[in-house]
Amino acid sequence: MADDPTPRWLEWAREIQALSQTGQAFTKSHYDRLSFQRLEKIAAEMLAEHSGLGAAEAARAFSLEPGYATPKVDVRAAVVQDGRILLVRETADGKWAMPGGWADVGDRPSETAERETMEESGFEVRARKLVGAFDANRGAKASMFFHAVKLVFLCDLLGGNARPSTETLEVGFFDFDDLPPLSEQRTNRRHLDEIRAHLRDPLRPAAFD
Repeated sequence: MADDPTPRWLEWAREIQALSQTGQAFTKSHYDRLSFQRLEKIAAEMLAEHSGLGAAEAARAFSLEPGYATPKVDVRAAVVQDGRILLVRETADGKWAMPGGWADVGDRPSETAERETMEESGFEVRARKLVGAFDANRGAKASMFFHAVKLVFLCDLLGGNARPSTETLEVGFFDFDDLPPLSEQRTNRRHLDEIRAHLRDPLRPAAFD
C-alpha cells in the first residue's frame, strides 16, 4: 500500500514475535513452549539482521513484553497557541514531536497527555478533544518493534513556562508551515493536518484507522 511504508520483514518479525509471545503465555506443553521460544529467537534474529541491533539486544526488547500480545498505546498532546503548535526536541533522536509517550497502566489517556506535556515541556494543559486514533505503525517511517496505537488529544494551554527535561532538549511553538525536522514515529504530517482540520472545524469528529 502506498501509505504503508512498513517493510515486509518487520511485519513478519512482529507477527512471529506476537504469536510466540501469546503462545508462551497460554501453552501448558513443554514441547510447545520450546517451539514458541524458538520462534521468538527467529523474530529477534530478523530484527537484528535488518535494524543494526545486536541479537541479544533484539531478544531483550522482545522479552520485555510478556503475556498476550496486544498493541501499545502512544498518547500525544496537540497544544496550539496563536496558530503555532507546541513541539519538543527529543533526546532520543534530536528531532521534534508533540509531547507525549506510552500510556501508563491505570491512567486515563487524557491524563497521560496532560502529565507528559508538563514533564516534557513545562506547560500545564487540559485535554479537551480527541483528534484521532491512528495506527502508529503506518503512514510514517515504521521501525517500532511492537504494534502501537497513537491517540492525539487537542489540549488547552493553562500555564507554565518552557522547560526541557531529561527526555527533551528544547521546547518551542512552531508555525504549521514552518516546522523543524520531525521525529516521524512520534509526530508526522498526517497528525498535524488532522489537528489543523479540527482547529478549523470544532465539530469535526475524531479521525481513526
